[in-house]
Amino acid sequence: MLDIKYIRAELEAVRKGAEDKGFQVDLDRLIALDDQRKVLLTEQETLRHDQKNAGKEIATLDGDAKQEAIQRMAEVSDRIKTLGDELREVVTEVEELQSGIPMPAAPEVPLGPDDSGNVELRVVGEIPQFDFEPKDHVELAQDLDIVDFPRASKLAGSQTYILKGAGALLEIAVLRFALDHVVDRGFVPMMVPTMVKYEPLFGTAYFPGGEEQTYEIPKDHLYLTGTSEVPVTAYHSDEILEEDDLPLKYCGWSTCYRREAGAAGRDTRGLYRIHQFNKVEQVIIAKSDVEESITHHDFIRDNAEEILQAMEIPYRVVDVCTGDLGMGQVRKFDIEAWMPSRGWGETHSASRFYDYQSRRMNLRYRGKDGKVHYCHTLNNTAIATPRVLIAILENHQREDGSIRIPEVLVPYMGGRTEITRDNASGAR
Repeated sequence: MLDIKYIRAELEAVRKGAEDKGFQVDLDRLIALDDQRKVLLTEQETLRHDQKNAGKEIATLDGDAKQEAIQRMAEVSDRIKTLGDELREVVTEVEELQSGIPMPAAPEVPLGPDDSGNVELRVVGEIPQFDFEPKDHVELAQDLDIVDFPRASKLAGSQTYILKGAGALLEIAVLRFALDHVVDRGFVPMMVPTMVKYEPLFGTAYFPGGEEQTYEIPKDHLYLTGTSEVPVTAYHSDEILEEDDLPLKYCGWSTCYRREAGAAGRDTRGLYRIHQFNKVEQVIIAKSDVEESITHHDFIRDNAEEILQAMEIPYRVVDVCTGDLGMGQVRKFDIEAWMPSRGWGETHSASRFYDYQSRRMNLRYRGKDGKVHYCHTLNNTAIATPRVLIAILENHQREDGSIRIPEVLVPYMGGRTEITRDNASGAR
């Protein structure tokens, strides 16, 4: 959430920032309401001051003068109550409008209306050249019997899957390797709730706006999270941290859920766009320093790149344009892995928010100057499965349909160096 003082001071920059991101906002209405709020608050405070002084005055009066003063104060009391009601209505509307105003993108973010405006920064790794007709991950996995789509659909509907045997072991191996990688870089691992209240989703700026993509549990007033970014970033909400303790680096491992509303018929074959998946997420909570936030942003993106490099997966890094940024993101890098059957496919996103999320969740720290400041927050996917399994299966396939296991994953696969029809059951 943007500070109202910042909005007023940088009104045209905020207006342009919203337009660049494709958000419709009524800043004129917000400013008018904020002006009204100030007028109402001033009158209310003045009347309360008069009311306090009148009590002493009434004690010195007698007869009609005293009764007139009491009547006047009764009217003042009624007016204070009315002002309170009006003020609550105005503040509610101010907060609703304010919560829908996006963070302006950083100046270096490319302008663009949607993902067509994203800019490729670099390609890393060699795209494999096969001397045979490669299969897609669905054919490979079904031939090896390490995934079952029909029975998953029977149990849970469309866009679901069951990994089995070596497929399940491979997913666990990828998650464990990614977790160990970021833990080695100073991140504290966390197993977090996947059902949360409204407040963490509001605080991380998924609500309002992301309700259609979120599974709701109405009976319990809870929601299934689409990323552990939500509970991990909100872990310290409504707290005041100490500057010496920052930055805090957490990595959350959780199952994630997304409705994928509006995705019918698009990318729905196989493991690419599904309703349930697993993810290791990096989160950094830092002090309010733009240059440090930029350094942290590069750090978490580099961690994700190192994981793909270690698994020998070609990828490219994309600078996400204004129209493809979320409400709170100042800048975002997407990492897209090479998937021979479909081309580039997004597997990671690294985002920085400055104080946008922390203002919404009241996440602050006490600086060495003795003042309280809002924290900066960042997050990035360390790994998300099973989507990344598409890249592993397709890039490391052999002509006979077997899959070479990247060397870094072999220890997590019990020493297996390949998945074949003979060992695909996972049994030793």
